Amino acid sequence: MHDKITLEALKTHLWKASDILRGSLDAQEYRQPVMTILFLKRLNDTFEENIQKLTNRGYSQKKAEQKFQHKFYVPKTARWTVLSSTASNLGEIIDNVCRDIEEAIPNLAGVLTNTKYNDKKKYPDDKLQKLITHFNDLPLKNQNLEKEDIFGDAYEYLLETFADETKKKGGEFFTPREIVSLLVNITKPKEKMKISDPTCGSGGMLVVSRRYVKDHGGNIENLVLEGQESNYGNLGMCKMNLVLHGMEDFTIEYGDVLYDPKLLDKGGLKKYDRVLANFPFSMDWDNSVAAKDPWNRFAYGIAPAKDKADYAFILHMLSSLNEKGQACIICSQGVLFRGGQEGKIRENMIVGSKEQSLKGDVIEGIIALPQKLFWGTGIPACVMILNKNKPAKRKNKIIFIYGAKDFEEGKNRNKLRDEDIKKIVSAFEGFEEIDKYCHIADIAELEENEFNLNVPRYVDISEPEEKIDIQNAWDELSESEKERDDLGKKMREDLKELGIKLK
Repeated sequence: MHDKITLEALKTHLWKASDILRGSLDAQEYRQPVMTILFLKRLNDTFEENIQKLTNRGYSQKKAEQKFQHKFYVPKTARWTVLSSTASNLGEIIDNVCRDIEEAIPNLAGVLTNTKYNDKKKYPDDKLQKLITHFNDLPLKNQNLEKEDIFGDAYEYLLETFADETKKKGGEFFTPREIVSLLVNITKPKEKMKISDPTCGSGGMLVVSRRYVKDHGGNIENLVLEGQESNYGNLGMCKMNLVLHGMEDFTIEYGDVLYDPKLLDKGGLKKYDRVLANFPFSMDWDNSVAAKDPWNRFAYGIAPAKDKADYAFILHMLSSLNEKGQACIICSQGVLFRGGQEGKIRENMIVGSKEQSLKGDVIEGIIALPQKLFWGTGIPACVMILNKNKPAKRKNKIIFIYGAKDFEEGKNRNKLRDEDIKKIVSAFEGFEEIDKYCHIADIAELEENEFNLNVPRYVDISEPEEKIDIQNAWDELSESEKERDDLGKKMREDLKELGIKLK
């Protein structure tokens, strides 16, 4: 292929790769082999490309293949030719290649070998052979691509495709890109920052944060990007996603962040400049452990156990912020108005408590989002923005934005358009009243509303009543009555002509 590969051409190729396994496997099962084979091909081709660059600079072939010369080293036993030249027992060979890649790249430990391909009932040789052949026809060196970063975009397209096909399951690992973009544009990450997503799914928050820094002239090598994920399959997708976007220095830990936070520093929680997250809504959790939490995350209150772990996640993220940190969190709107212990947590976050040494004024903003933005649920969500270092203008105030009316309607889910995102971000940055869209509430108003943060309590979203012109309405009614009388008279005349006797 002499023409440069475009993003659309790459998307089409990836879709056809999925077609090879569609029918025999459902989306939950076939996403892994497609993503793994794609990953192996890309890793191999960029490795070979780097060897070529080194030999062009005068290095011998042997020296050019040395491990220390490469960001991601591919051992001979794991190169693409091993797969493309195999005719039988392909599943076993793929397993061996995955194992050897993980040994060469420790950051991928357990990622590729999580799925076993030596299962001929699920992954028969002929299907795997077609998949290998399909990718064999596609050169994935950077020199073959229209732009180097389109490969990462194509991988995200693949993730979104799988999320769309798996519906509810898709929401577990993939946050729609336009929503990620909203969070990143609100928090505006910069170089030198430490950024975390403690429920990171496939890693989109970290990928887009890094891209934002790059697009705004920052040094992306001077960033700390870290996350945690409780689903091992999602963890693998996340690590592959980060690698395919050119990242090598990242930390993604495996474990449940509520019971076993892994992002620690000297026994305490690591502290971050930015935390961006889309945690699982309305989960059950065992809150009996919260009172003795080693990291004191739940001092503001303990979230209820049944269906309401939301504030456990929110308070973990608040505890993960440094003294100048800001968090942007996608939540169900229930966290804004449910009473009981959740209401007390909101109150403590707003006014604090001297007796308990709780800092108040940590909620900066609430954004109501449209319904059906996520796969598998029509529940309207919101964005809660936390800030431990509000600017003077924003202290003891919360900005409420009603963004629920602005979206593009879709078949499987609705979407935020670029103009909708810009409108929300502009309102948040401007911090001014906007009729029927944005309101700034002070502590007195929040207290008057008993710390209920439901956006329609603060933003008037009612439609203006249509003014009625009484004189015009009366004239229209009189005209209608006259027309009725005329029609009645005409009908009686017609009936008389037909010989009908009328009483």
